[in-house]
Amino acid sequence: MIILTLNAGSSSLKFTVINMATEDSLADGIAERIGMKEGFIRWTINGEKGRLDSDMKDHRDALGHIMDKLHETVLKDQKVSGVGHRVTHGGPNFGDPEVITPAILAEIEDLAFYAPLHNPANAMGIKTAMEIFPDVPHVAVFDTAFHHSMPDYAFTYGLPHDLCKKLGLRRYGFHGTSHRFVAEATAELMGRPIEQLKIITCHLGNGSSITAVKNGKSIDTSMGLTPMEGVVMGTRCGSVDPGAILTILEKENLDAKGLNNLLNKHSGLLGVSGISSDCRDVEDQWDSNDQARLTMEMLGYGVLKYIGAYAAAMNGVDVITFTAGIGENGPRLRAWICSHLSELFGIQIDEKVNNARSKDPRFICKPESRVKVAVVPTNEELAMARYTAKFVR
Repeated sequence: MIILTLNAGSSSLKFTVINMATEDSLADGIAERIGMKEGFIRWTINGEKGRLDSDMKDHRDALGHIMDKLHETVLKDQKVSGVGHRVTHGGPNFGDPEVITPAILAEIEDLAFYAPLHNPANAMGIKTAMEIFPDVPHVAVFDTAFHHSMPDYAFTYGLPHDLCKKLGLRRYGFHGTSHRFVAEATAELMGRPIEQLKIITCHLGNGSSITAVKNGKSIDTSMGLTPMEGVVMGTRCGSVDPGAILTILEKENLDAKGLNNLLNKHSGLLGVSGISSDCRDVEDQWDSNDQARLTMEMLGYGVLKYIGAYAAAMNGVDVITFTAGIGENGPRLRAWICSHLSELFGIQIDEKVNNARSKDPRFICKPESRVKVAVVPTNEELAMARYTAKFVR
């Protein structure tokens, strides 16, 4: 069975082709600058990299180019059995993947209220793919779905109840597909049923979130109504006192659009460091630039606080897992965080293992560590493909 997964952004389209018999990726890549000049598509097919420069007028044009290449190669003698779509916001109603119907597609578009940068692009990608693949199941995999198991006291904001009910204001959480995949892989690494474990998953990348996974279910997560809440991120501010927001509005004379731009695109690692939104660029100057040091330690301290809070929320923790771009490739940040947990959780990091690069799930702590620490590469595309394959079967 061949599954195609798609992740559509406003001007991009990521794709992966997975053979579900082996769960191997046959092809993956991304089309960028859709609807703009100097567009291009990059891919890896059967281990070989390639690129096509093309001005793609829309997502249908981009997917057409992608499918032409795939039909020349990995799909020459095989057909796509189903298409999985990443959808950023599922709102209050979608707690599981769903086969996409016209009604569900309309609801995804309506949820643009919560994710104006993401859901319209996701819907556009779905429409495009359904035109090209009209006879196979299309499955929506929602980033918010995993967090539907949170108790009401964890997702409710301290705002007037009627207002929250009217506007759907609550903590929804994001990166759910990644957190679920990584938690399940962590349980395998531990050699124990996930239903018996208390896991804290730290998805650290350009966007970052931390989740408490108790007995296989998300009971709290750091992102909220939008992906802006939580720890400091690439260009997003993370949690900020609303009083500071009101002060900015008053003193800087910003409207809602200007404020959104400031908080989403000019804050975070970029805003604090003045160097870059890329953690690697900031980390390179950790020892030589005080703003870089401040930025990295703010990020580490934010993660540290959530770990402590979630250990309390679960009344214990068995394992802390790092994943995503920074989580998988940031040994110094991992060590900084864990060094502040050594007395509380008895964590002892194995420096050699922590500093070694590997694509395999692994423990980075010494065997005597009371709470285990792991690095588990995330694979949201494989998770999406697995969900889609269930509906195909």
